[in-house]
This record gives sequence, C-alpha cells and structure tokens, in this order.
Amino acid sequence: MAAAAALEAVAPTGALWGLVHDFVMGQQEGPADQVAADVKSGSYTVLQVVEALGSSLENPEPRTRARGIQLLSQVLLQCQSLLLEKEVVHLILFYENRLKDHHLVIPSVLQGLRALSLCVALPPGLAVSVLKAIFQEVHVQSLPQMDRHTVYSIITNFMQTREEELKGLGADFTFGFIQVMDGEKDPRNLLVAFRIVHDLISRDYSLGPFVEELFEVTSCYFPIDFTPPPNDPHGIQREDLILSLRAVLASTPRFAEFLLPLLIEKVDSEILSAKLDSLQTLNACCAVYGQKELKDFLPSLWASIRREVFQTASERVEADGLAALHSLTACLSRSVLRADAEDFLDSFLSNILQDCRHHLCEPDMKLVWPSAKLLQAAAGASARACDHITSNVLPLLLEQFHKHSQSNQRRTILEMILGFLKLHQKWSYEDKDERPLNGFKDQLCSLVFMALTDPSTQLQLVGIRTLAVLGAQPDLLSSGDLELAVGHLYRLSFLEEDSQSCRVAALEASGALAALYPVAFSSHLVPKLAEELRRVMSPGLLSGELDLTRGDEPTKCSRRLRCLQALSAASTHPSIVKETLPVLLQHLCQMNKGNMVAGTSEVIAVCQSLQQVAEKCQRDPESCWYFHQTALPCLLALAVQASMPEKEHSVLRKVLLEDEVLAAMVSVIGTATTHLSPDLAAQSVARIVPLFLDGNISFLPENSFPCRFQPFQDGSSGQRRLVALLMGFVCSLPRNVEIPQLNQLMRELVELSCCPSCPSSSTAAAKCFAGLLNKLPAGQQLDEFLQLAMDRVEAGLSPGPCRSQVFTLLLWVTKALVLRYHPLSSCLTDRLMGLLSDPELGPAAADGFSLLMSDCTDVLTRAGHAEVRIMFRQRFFTDNVPALVQGFHAASRDVKPNYLKGLSHVLNRLPKPVLLPELPTLLSLLLEALSCSDCVVQLSTLSCLQPLLLEAPQVMSLHVDTLVTKFLNLSSSPSMAVRIAALQCMHALTRLPTPVLLPYKPQVIRALAKPLDDKKRLVRKEAVSARGEWFLLGSPGS
Repeated sequence: MAAAAALEAVAPTGALWGLVHDFVMGQQEGPADQVAADVKSGSYTVLQVVEALGSSLENPEPRTRARGIQLLSQVLLQCQSLLLEKEVVHLILFYENRLKDHHLVIPSVLQGLRALSLCVALPPGLAVSVLKAIFQEVHVQSLPQMDRHTVYSIITNFMQTREEELKGLGADFTFGFIQVMDGEKDPRNLLVAFRIVHDLISRDYSLGPFVEELFEVTSCYFPIDFTPPPNDPHGIQREDLILSLRAVLASTPRFAEFLLPLLIEKVDSEILSAKLDSLQTLNACCAVYGQKELKDFLPSLWASIRREVFQTASERVEADGLAALHSLTACLSRSVLRADAEDFLDSFLSNILQDCRHHLCEPDMKLVWPSAKLLQAAAGASARACDHITSNVLPLLLEQFHKHSQSNQRRTILEMILGFLKLHQKWSYEDKDERPLNGFKDQLCSLVFMALTDPSTQLQLVGIRTLAVLGAQPDLLSSGDLELAVGHLYRLSFLEEDSQSCRVAALEASGALAALYPVAFSSHLVPKLAEELRRVMSPGLLSGELDLTRGDEPTKCSRRLRCLQALSAASTHPSIVKETLPVLLQHLCQMNKGNMVAGTSEVIAVCQSLQQVAEKCQRDPESCWYFHQTALPCLLALAVQASMPEKEHSVLRKVLLEDEVLAAMVSVIGTATTHLSPDLAAQSVARIVPLFLDGNISFLPENSFPCRFQPFQDGSSGQRRLVALLMGFVCSLPRNVEIPQLNQLMRELVELSCCPSCPSSSTAAAKCFAGLLNKLPAGQQLDEFLQLAMDRVEAGLSPGPCRSQVFTLLLWVTKALVLRYHPLSSCLTDRLMGLLSDPELGPAAADGFSLLMSDCTDVLTRAGHAEVRIMFRQRFFTDNVPALVQGFHAASRDVKPNYLKGLSHVLNRLPKPVLLPELPTLLSLLLEALSCSDCVVQLSTLSCLQPLLLEAPQVMSLHVDTLVTKFLNLSSSPSMAVRIAALQCMHALTRLPTPVLLPYKPQVIRALAKPLDDKKRLVRKEAVSARGEWFLLGSPGS
C-alpha cells in the first residue's frame, strides 16, 4: 500500500517534469498552458512548479534561465488568484532578485511581476519594494516595446490597488516614473503613460520639485505628429493621442507657467495642425486655470488669437480661436467672483474693445465681421462681460446704422446687433432696472421697424429675426411697441412669392411672439386676419372654377391662403387657439353654404392650417382637448352633411368627398387624437364609434340631416367614403383605450374592406382593421379577429369580383402583424409571396413588398401608438429574402419580374449597413432588375444601388462593365425619374477606384452628351454634374 501511494505521488511530479522539460529545453509553447490548467485544477501547486523548474532557474545559460522564468510567469498570469500571501512574498523576493540578472531574462521577470501585481494577497509594502527595484535595476527605455508596456501595466495595477502605499513614496515615485517614461516613442505605450501621468496629478500624488520635469517629459510630444500606418491592427488614431496628451497638459494649473508660452509659440507657428491643437488645448486649460495663472500671459494670448481671427484662411482656426477667447473670458469672470481677487476682466475686455471697436466704424467694413465675432465670443462668456461689451458696442452700431444708407451695409450692422442681442438671452436679471438693454430700447425698436419697412428683402429678414429676439427679452417691449410689431408682422405675412423667405420668417416670429404676448396678438392680429378672410371671400361663385374674367380672383385666393397660414402660425398659446380655431372652422362652414369658391386646394389649405394648429396644441393637454372636442364634431358634421343625398347642388359637398380632401381631414383628426389622455380619449371614442355603427349624430352641430347616417349598411358610396375619417380617429388612439362595440366594428370593417363597389372605402376599411389589429393585446380576441380575416381572405382570393379588395385586406393585415413580430406574419408573408406567380395579382403583390417595408403616414405609425418593433425591416429581410431569391430562380420567365420588383422594394428600404454584408450574393439579381421593363422596378433598384456605389466601391467595381452599360441605357428611359436616378448613379460611379473606370471614360463622356439636351431641366442638371465628374476622372488632384 505504501509503495502504491509513493508511486501515485511521484507520477504527477514526473509528468510535470516532462512538461517543464518540453517547454524549457524543447522550446515548445503548449506545455505552459497545460501546466497552468493543471495548477488551476489542483493537480499541482505553484510550489511544485517552482521545484520542477529548480535546475532551469539556476542554469548558467541565460536563455535556459529565461525559458524557466517565462514558464513560471505564464503560469502565474493565469493562476495568481490561487496564491497564498506567504507564496507571494517568496515569489516577489525571487523576482526582485532576478531583475539584476542577464538582459535576456528581464522580459520574463517583468511578466511575472505583472502577474504578482494583480494578486489580491499581496502583503503591504511589497508594491513599493517592486517599483523601487524596477526604478533602480531596469533601464526601461532600452527594452522592447512589449516589455516597456509591461512596466507601465505594473505601475498602473499598483496605482489602482495600492494607492496609499505609493503615495507614501512621496515625490520619489513621480521621479521614478519620469525616468521610466523619458524617451518613450511608441504610441501604444504613450497612451498608457499619459493615463498614468493624468492619474498622478488628478489623484494628488506628490510631485515635489519635479513639476517642470513631469511637464517636460510629456510636453515634448506636443503637438502630436503621428500618422497611423496602413492596416494598423492596434487602431490607434492621432486623435486618441491628442486627447490623451491634452488631458495631461490641462489637468493642473501648476503647468501653466510652462505650458502657456509653449501654446503661444505654437499658435504663432505656420503649421495648421499645431495652431488647432494649441487653441483647443488652451480652451481645455481655461476650465482649470484661474486669473492667477493667466494674468502674465493675457496680452500675448489676446494678440495671438486676434491675429488668427483677423488673418487666417481657415474656418477651423477661426472657430477654435473664438472658442479659446470665450473660455479665457469665462475663466477671468469666474475669478472675479472671489472678493479678494484682483480684477483682470475689465482690463482684458478693455483691450479687446480698444483693438476691435474702431474696425466697426471703417467705411469699407473689411474687418467688421472678424471684430464682431471676437467681441461676441468674449461677451458670451458671462453676464458681466456681456454687459461691459454691449454697453460699449451697441451705441456705436446704432450710430453706424443711421450713418450708412445702403441696405446691404445696414443689414450687416443689424446682423451684428442681432448677435449681441442673442447673447443677452443667456443671462437672467432679477432686477428690471439692471437689464442693460433697457437703455437702448427705443433706439432698437426704431431701428427694427425701419428695417421692416425697407425695400430690401434681406434687410427685412434680419429685421424680423431681430424683432423676435427683442420680444424674447422680458418686459422690454411696451404695449405700443407690440401693437406696431403685430402690424408689421401682419403686413409681412401677405408678401408675394418673390419674398417668400420674409413671409415664412414673419410667420415664425408671429408664433414665437404670440406665445409670449397672447393678449397683444388676440387684440391686434387675430381680428384683422378674420376680417381679411371675410373680405376676400367671393360670394356667388359655386362652380369651383376661377372666373378668369375677374382679374382679382387669383389675388384673393392668395390672400385667403396667407390668412389661413397666419392664423395657424399665431396659434401658439391656448388663449389664441380659442380665437383662431373658430375662425378657421367658420371659414370652412361658410364654404359649405356656397358663399365662396370651393375648390379642392382651398379646402385642403384649411385642413392643413387646422392640422398645424392641432400640432401646436399637442404641447398643452387642455388645448389639445379643446381642439379635439371643437374641431372633430364640426369636421364630422360637414363630412356627414356632404355624404347625404341632396337636391341642391353644392360644390363643397362634392369636394369634401374627394380622396385628397379626406386624406387632409384624416391628418387633422389623427393629429388631434394622438396626444389625448386615455380618459379623454375614452370620452371621445364613446361618441364617434356609435356615430359610424348606429348613426348616433346627437353630438354633431347642426345635426338635422335628411336621412340616417349608416356608412356600413347604406349603399351610398358617399357615406362609405367617410370610413376613412373613422380610421384616422380610432387608429390614433392610445393602446389602452377600450373601443366600444369592437366586435361589431371589426366585422363591419372586414365586410366593407371586401366590397368591390367603392375601392377607396374598402382600402380605408382594410387599413382601419389592420390599425386596430396591430394594437390589440395577444389573446383570444386577437386570434378571433385574425381568424375572421383569414377566412374572408381565403374565400375571397379565389376568382371573383372582390379579389383585388381581398388582396388589399391581406396586405394590410400582413403589415400590421409584421410590425409587431406576430407569429402569424410569416404565414401571411408566404401567402403574399405565393401570389407573385398569380397572373392577375402578381404585380400588385410585388408592389405590396414596398408597403410592408415603408413607413405609413396615416395608420400603423409610432406617433399613432401602433406597435412597431425596432429592426422589423432587418427581421423581414432575414426571414423572407432567401425565399424571394429561391422563388425567382424557380419561377417561370413571365413572372420573374414580379420577384425582382419585390426584392428590389425590400432591398431599397433596408438600412444599408444590413445590406452591405449580403451584397455579393444579391448584386447579380439587382443588376438583372435593371433590365426589367417596369419603370417602378428600375427606379427602386437605382435608388438602392446609388448609396451602395458610395459605401461598397470594392464590391461594385467587380461589375463595373455591367453597371456602366445599364446606367447609360437607362439615362434614355421614357421616365424622367428613371433618367435622373440613372445619371445620379453614373455620378456615384466616379467613387469607384480610378484605374477600374479609366477604360470607360471616353465611352461615358460621349454617351452623357445626349442627356445634356434633355427636354427636362432636372435631367440636364444631373447630366452636367455626372459628365463633369467623368471629365475630371484621372486628372491631377481629382
């Protein structure tokens, strides 16, 4: 028994010795991992490994000793967590002693020390001992890069776990690290070294008398000049080094006396990158410096920044210079907050004013903008700086405005004034009398009103923007000023098309100011707009056509449109909405009474204004509910009235039932519903659903109709058309709102969706059914509705009169399920894919893939609370494109275009990062799709290929011959959209590698001469752009 036990003890040791021998003498790498695994499993102990290595560690040959220590170090790197404190002590002593060994041994010793630096069981005091030994015995910069990195890793590990011990070394630790880092050149090591220096400073290690030395050892790399080698596996970029070094240089005010002269020197150099880096570093330093550090360098810093802004040809240098000036002023402003601090802010700002203000008065105005930018950069730093500069500059600019008579010069001066006014918006003043602009209020208002009446459109535009900023200053404008301002905005809202930018700006300003001064706008703007709207009505014209013998009718139409836009733009306050909304609704109702021309565009314009008001009401729950309960009954009443059979002819009643008008009304209803609270939405749905199902019209204004409203039972197509309005409402409700009579509603929708007599009504019913289906929670009710739809689809897809409508229902139900990842969506998609081979429905099924991948605007939207899962397009692509490709290859020749069209639609709407990896396998099909005669397929495929030419040039260049031929052929397509897209692709082709394209250059230049004479201007424009790029191909600098 004893012999057997002895054999068992010897066997593992013998196996260990064999592994050690193979590693040390056999130069094999595998045994190290095996030994580490055995130590982890408990087969051996670290002590046994050391005993097995005994002869190797004492071998007189340095290489053998190095291999032995390397094996031990590799085992420790994987097993350091298993070490006991006593073992760590002995190993540390061993490794410290070996630091004095031959230079071939040192790399393995450092690896072992790195492993031990990670030990939790490291006793106190040994971290300091290890670092002292490294500082004393190892000349780090003579080591290879990897070994130097190991030293930095040891220091980093100890700084993370033994901070207090290292701080006990005092400045000796800082000095030791300076010696380690001095002369480092490798960017991988520099990133780690910069991080260590930053930690030394930020964690308050003692720098002692070595502040300048630490600065010198890091600042010698400034500015960073590093270009990463091609295909660098480490991925270190120049920007990484710049930011890491900047974090060090800007980490302490103690570097200021050394760093600021260096920054000034580099800003004044001729190297663009050095200027940018220096200005950005100065910007970062100002966050930690105070005026004590800056005071001696302020004149030089200001001189350098001023010169760069005045003279530079680089916008980046100018922007960084202005940012640095802003930070300098902010730093000085912060320092002034201390009562015992000397005030350098006033003198600094006075220097800036002295050097800049005279340029504002120069007749040629050459340096006006650079001076203004410098002054505004300083003024934007603090309230005090803003007051100081504005009080000096504004009187000067006001004087210059009146001195100059030319509109372009006045515009420049007013833009500068606007810049200073905007800065005042950043600061709040509790005391009204302290507000610096109060003293200039009358002059500013006079100047702005003068600009608003100037013939120059550009000056008017700046005047409008200035008025909006002035109005945003609290208590600045008096009631008289506001009345004048409203009058000007009213006038500007009616400018003609050639002054559209001014008119749009005036509408925006009206909206901004109306939110601040609702009383003024309610008193002075809304009544004038309402009166103007009544005045420009044309009584007696019921035909819907303009009477061209009346020359003023187009002008009246234009003014009506301007009135509507101005009313909606000003509806930014709840009290104003209560005045503008009745005006808009009354205008719509008066059309119904035949009091004016009632064209489609006129009604759509009113609906668009109502929608804009609804959008503005979404910010305020009370306004949202007011709009909803005021506008929706009125719109529904007008629509129901229009759907009734009437003996008298009414233009508006006919217009209200047109698809474009119904779509505009759907947008209004949807926008007014999406932001309702669940409680209020429940109140509304309890009235509107019974209206459509039971004909309950009690809540509608003027509800005396000649017959019952029964859109689902009635044979009248007019009433059925109004199901679109029901869709706009119920499909915009929050998901948690319970819909009354849902079972009946869903059944009626399914029946109507399959009705062939009115295609627009059946489509609206199918969309409404799908929108409701998408929001239903999983459960029995959802399954029953799905079964109802599937039974109707399976029965209706057989040949018959309603086949097309049943297909539309299938398509919308599929989309509703695809968006929410419902399990049945794959079955429905397969059914849709099967229809691609159908002679009658195949083309429509192919177009259906575009619908499945697109975002809708009226139903199944995130804004309308639909369940739209993220990445549904990617999932649809993964699940269905392989089947589409397979179906294409198996399909007969006459239906292959359907598969290509469906595939093209899917790929065109797929995020490009998802498509790129699949491009090699799908590109051949896309190229085949270009040969399809269907313009929709061609346009979709071209839209898909153009971004791929820019993002995957290497893959696309393999097919350059085919691409050039097909694009040139399509540039002569009968479809203008296809011609434009083909020419855009020809332009994008120039991004492919030049050597690949040069053989085709003469052919392409000749072929592109033809579209230069195209009858359409947009085609000619693209042809010029594409041909110009091909002309430049291969030329120097291209």
